[in-house]
Amino acid sequence: MNIQQLALEEAALKTLADTVLDRLKVVKAEMQEALTTGGVGRVDAALPDGTKVATISRTDPKPAAVVVDADAFLAWVRANSPHNIVSRLVTEVRPAYTTALLAEMTAAGTAEVSDKETGVVEEVPGVEIRATRSTTHSVRPTKTGRDQIAEAWRTGALAHLPLPQITGGAA
Repeated sequence: MNIQQLALEEAALKTLADTVLDRLKVVKAEMQEALTTGGVGRVDAALPDGTKVATISRTDPKPAAVVVDADAFLAWVRANSPHNIVSRLVTEVRPAYTTALLAEMTAAGTAEVSDKETGVVEEVPGVEIRATRSTTHSVRPTKTGRDQIAEAWRTGALAHLPLPQITGGAA
């Protein structure tokens, strides 16, 4: 294969990939909206003949404790656990302590900690329990789903779908 042919093939594949990725972003957003508004957790993708080729599953983020106000959190740790404060040019909470404390609050589902000795429960300023990532969904093809989709593409069985076409260029 010569360099000119490789250049054309790469340019064509790049154009096709960009076109497909642009459409995928739109369809993925529409699917997420449909899953969320419909309260659907899972849906099967099937070819026109009914053959299941993939499963689409909504994934809901699990809430976790996160520091939202570093100064308030630092002041609380300074007052309640000063040995976990490290002073340098910048004063900060020891990362291992932050990790442990956030894990404890995530497990409890609240931005509070209990003093191990006194049992007193105290709210930790600067920390909230919130979703750490957005709701999304996954697509998991069946064992033969990819091959079946490729065959359906080749035979025109997916012609009813608004799959992207390369439309750029001179009019």
